Amino acid sequence: MEQTKTLNPDLVREFVIAGHGNLERVKQLLAESPELLNAAYPWKEDDRETAIQAAAQVGSVSVAEFLLAKGAPLDICTAAMLGRKDQVEKFLAQDPAKIHAKGAHGIPLLTHAGFGRNLELVEFLIARGATVGLSPALHNAVSRDDTWIVTWLLENTRPDLAWKNFQGKTALKLAEERQNSEITKLLREHGARE
Repeated sequence: MEQTKTLNPDLVREFVIAGHGNLERVKQLLAESPELLNAAYPWKEDDRETAIQAAAQVGSVSVAEFLLAKGAPLDICTAAMLGRKDQVEKFLAQDPAKIHAKGAHGIPLLTHAGFGRNLELVEFLIARGATVGLSPALHNAVSRDDTWIVTWLLENTRPDLAWKNFQGKTALKLAEERQNSEITKLLREHGARE
């Protein structure tokens, strides 16, 4: 039986933190320690996160694509964040219960799809029953300046426009900060207020 090398937990933690968007640090750490690729850091007993899950949770396409090219496994949440509708459909064909999949920290599939810049994917997921994570999905679409997804979500669903992200910002506040007047106007027309 092959013995696996025990990784330093602090190194795994640093790699996972870098996975949230620091591509250069991810490259450096992986070059130095290739065994980090699929290492998971245990933030809590029931909450383990890999670098690719970190990238998926924050919408870091460059980190996710790099890690996939290095051999990290693609899961349904990462596929949704990347807007890969065909791969999401394959995951669901194999296991329809994955419509309720959650990534790191319990972040729902639909929330990841908000980053994906693929309106057809968002429509598909909601039609298949994905409803958890709707408000953060809207927020993620705002963060991508994705007018199409924002418009569709506002016109076809009922996101909580008062929902705040980890920085305490509503979708309206984020749209204003991004100086996206079109999305700001859409949000206000649908009842968003400061």
